[in-house]
Amino acid sequence: MNGPKFGCGLAQCGACTVLVDGKPTRSCVTPVSAVATGRITTIEGLGTVDRLHPLQRAFIEEQACQCGFCGNGMVMSAKALLDRNPRPSDRQIKQALNGHLCRCASHNRIVRAVRRAAEALRAGGPLSGEMQS
Repeated sequence: MNGPKFGCGLAQCGACTVLVDGKPTRSCVTPVSAVATGRITTIEGLGTVDRLHPLQRAFIEEQACQCGFCGNGMVMSAKALLDRNPRPSDRQIKQALNGHLCRCASHNRIVRAVRRAAEALRAGGPLSGEMQS
């Protein structure tokens, strides 16, 4: 897997974020024993090259990631947000992604991408092609 990135090793940058039972979790500081019975989803479990998840598609369409290092963690936290709240406000999106560092300063594009994905998910309903990992 290439999705979860090792960034800071201190759970401060968000690059390593995965979902454990649907909750964003910093994998760099989470012992395997803490998730031994949990369901882990990485960005590889969201979609494929041929069938992107709406969040992946929106991040590409909005050019939300420049270097791409923070993107995987941002997408995973955004997925958790949209699973809880299909109509988040900009403030809620920013709050959900607050713990992620993006040195490229594409924050406005990232918020637009999450908004775009939320609209796509609402329009298309549940993702029949969503993969589980």
